[in-house]
Amino acid sequence: MTTIADVARAARVSISTVSYVLSGKRTISPDTKERVTQAIADLNYSPHASARSLASRSTQVIGLQAPLRAGVDVHVVMEIVAGIARAARANRYNILLLTGDDSEALEHAARASAVDALVVMDVESTDPRIETVKNLPAPSVLIGLPSESGDAHCVDFDFEAAGRLAAARLAELGHKRVALFGAPQEVMERHTSYVDRLRQGFIGGCEEHGLSGSVHACPTSTDARATVDGIFAENPSMTGVLFHNEGALPHVAPRIIAGGRDVIAMCPEHLARTVPGLTDTIIVPAEDIGAAAARAALDLLAGTKRDRIELLPPRLGSTSAEA
Repeated sequence: MTTIADVARAARVSISTVSYVLSGKRTISPDTKERVTQAIADLNYSPHASARSLASRSTQVIGLQAPLRAGVDVHVVMEIVAGIARAARANRYNILLLTGDDSEALEHAARASAVDALVVMDVESTDPRIETVKNLPAPSVLIGLPSESGDAHCVDFDFEAAGRLAAARLAELGHKRVALFGAPQEVMERHTSYVDRLRQGFIGGCEEHGLSGSVHACPTSTDARATVDGIFAENPSMTGVLFHNEGALPHVAPRIIAGGRDVIAMCPEHLARTVPGLTDTIIVPAEDIGAAAARAALDLLAGTKRDRIELLPPRLGSTSAEA
């Protein structure tokens, strides 16, 4: 028997969008409506009236999975969450926070009709949740860009472009041997999407500009000082640094700068303003990332046509520390 999931798959939309076309309770773009209508005709789908009513019921809630794993910077996570919440609230939606890191919570929230859509954070390059969200009865948006995203809708900062931008700037400053001090070891070992993409962009940029570049894990605590000191002791000719570790930045960047090295900080703007002497910054717009993800989820609910991948572009700019 043909199901609503079969129709959604044939029309390349979410199950909830099919429901909205059937119920007429939401405005759906003509192109999307035509695809759904054609899929219904092609598959000879005839939903039961009561099932149709149940499927189209709205909760006005977006589920947000924000797992607090080891090594994750909670402050940045909460900035992204704030961006999601503000954009959702502006559209009269509330947020249901899911703090687990597996697929079970996503399935429960979607199949119990507790949410209309889902936003999934802390996405890994190869993430088992991707297969789960493809088959859920609610549209989903990933904050991250996994290596095999399939048909998933993804929103994030363009970390790969940011790595290339930093390498180009360090080359412009005349450096020959440079380094990326990045996330803690446990985050790198999980192959979190942004970590892998930043590494790829930075090393690729170094190769393009003839730089000798390396990537180093960095603890978020004051232990980062010893880690960084040890790396510089082994590599004294290393003179330029891209630093992307919000927890360690205030503890370590002044130490690197005092040693006469250039530091490009990649972090939210308010944090960059607390560190004197930075050569440049690449601002990570955490709240904007969250807001973009929320808008993507709302677009999917409305059946609005949109690009499957949205990456916020990086920009380079000096930021003076606060007095």
